[in-house]
Amino acid sequence: MTVRTEKRGFATRPVDPGGWIKAGDAPATRDNAAAIYSARLTIDITPAMRGRIKVAAFRRGVTVADMLRELLAREFPETSGDQS
Repeated sequence: MTVRTEKRGFATRPVDPGGWIKAGDAPATRDNAAAIYSARLTIDITPAMRGRIKVAAFRRGVTVADMLRELLAREFPETSGDQS
C-alpha cells in the first residue's frame, strides 16, 4: 500500500491571517503613472491587430498600456476648456 501524501491546494493558507488581509491595503508596487488612472477603456480589435500592437510595444521596450496611453495623449491633447 502506498503512503498518502499531504494534499496541497492551489495556494497555502497564510500563517498570520490578519497580516495577510492588511497586506491587501498596501500601495501598488509598480512605480509608474498607471497607478493614477481610474478609468478603463475596452475596444474590439482583430487578433492580428492585437498581435501587431504587442510586437510594437515589445520592440519599443514599453508596455502596451503605456504605449497606447502615449498615443492617445498625442492624438487627443488636453485643451483649456476640458473639464474632468
